[in-house]
Amino acid sequence: MGIYEELSARGLIAQMTDEEKIRELINGKPITFYIGFDPTADSLHVGHFLQMVIMAHMQRAGHRPVAVLGGGTGMVGDPTGRTDMRQMLTPEAIQNNIDRFQKQMARFIDFSDGKALMVNNADWLLHLNYVDFLREVGVHFSVNRMLTFECFKTRMERGLSFLEFNYMLMQSYDFYRLFTDYDCQIEFGGDDQWANIIGGIELIRKKMGKEAYGMTFQLLTTSEGKKMGKTQGGAVWLDPEKTKPYDFYQYWRNVEDSNVIRLLKMVTFVPLEEIDKLSVLEGSELNRAKELLAYEVTKQVHGKEEADKALETTRSLFGAGNSSVNMPSTALAQTDFHDGQITIVEVLIRCGLASSRGEARRLVEQGGVSVNDQKVTSFSQAFTAAEFETDYILRKGKKVFHKVTLTK
Repeated sequence: MGIYEELSARGLIAQMTDEEKIRELINGKPITFYIGFDPTADSLHVGHFLQMVIMAHMQRAGHRPVAVLGGGTGMVGDPTGRTDMRQMLTPEAIQNNIDRFQKQMARFIDFSDGKALMVNNADWLLHLNYVDFLREVGVHFSVNRMLTFECFKTRMERGLSFLEFNYMLMQSYDFYRLFTDYDCQIEFGGDDQWANIIGGIELIRKKMGKEAYGMTFQLLTTSEGKKMGKTQGGAVWLDPEKTKPYDFYQYWRNVEDSNVIRLLKMVTFVPLEEIDKLSVLEGSELNRAKELLAYEVTKQVHGKEEADKALETTRSLFGAGNSSVNMPSTALAQTDFHDGQITIVEVLIRCGLASSRGEARRLVEQGGVSVNDQKVTSFSQAFTAAEFETDYILRKGKKVFHKVTLTK
């Protein structure tokens, strides 16, 4: 099975510009391809993870990935999928985010001995002469056509800034530079990047008279088509300080039954033959597939040791022991208590199990909160500091456990 057939069988491919030629290219001799990552936060998230899985598949097939970090495009912000303008970041914040991205990417892609490249588009974008850029690049883009693309159409009612309108030209110029400097023949990206990818291909054709190619991949979605990567506590990050490895494991362990086989194919390297055997499982037996999904993804992102800890903790929690070893925990300080007490609402917020007082109250009112296996029936229930001298196990719903202690 060639890499094209592998990606297709895993349900990853969404659109491509020339199926026959792309199949020939990626099933043939080594080529260079790229994926861009804008440093809009100080950690990569689940959506980025899928792109890196694809890069790893391609690298294992002998191809050379180029990870383009958007030190230049990040100064503008991609309007794709946005209902409002992105917050503008300072150059210092962008550089900090890039530094963090670099460390995280090294876990997935082998950058040694030229097997992969990591470049920053600030190197060519930030020193452009604006008038020259308009004459050499802007002249090749039709505003009328750009406005037909979904990434712009969805923003027209609320307003699209001229700053953001330039983004497509900048990403297209990235592909042009990579094509000329590194012989990069294909741009990959999530399916929401289709318009930007097309822009780069057409710019190369118009300026150089040569063909380049683009392929997009399915986005991670729930069975209802909603974008994955969000929880009640916010985004699912790859940084263990932002999303703890146990919580990361639980995110994947708790996916919908109808989505687990699809996700096993998309985000793990488990052989397809093994996944096909799991696809016949039903009911509680499907938990075997969920456990494998959570373990494999956590191992890729956080390493085998953290994956083993998460697996052990989960099994003990849902087994007879209910062990708190390796369970996510929060230590309360004396300053968290008011008049010697802290309410369950404050505990939930302090532990990150609710993002607001309103959400915490709803959880309690719906019967979704327990402390040491005792259901909490009132959102005004309070605890003293002395009670937390012995570990308290807080449970949200059926599957989220959190240990609460007192700072000594």
